[in-house]
Amino acid sequence: MFVSDKILAQLHETLAKELLARVQTGEATAAELTAASKFLKDNGIDASVQHSQPMQDLAKVLPFQDPNEMVQKTG
Repeated sequence: MFVSDKILAQLHETLAKELLARVQTGEATAAELTAASKFLKDNGIDASVQHSQPMQDLAKVLPFQDPNEMVQKTG
């Protein structure tokens, strides 16, 4: 079965919008957050801890021995 590029683009956009909406409303399940993370990774999207305050904030609350050291090593 042949699927057109237009259909694939629509599916990609719809999936991105749906995942974004679920995350923004706080309704995303753990599985959906994992799917969103994989979706970003699969599309070459990543964030440098040095350039992302939300990433720095997350690193600080995770159970690392020294969150500041972890931010420096990762960035």
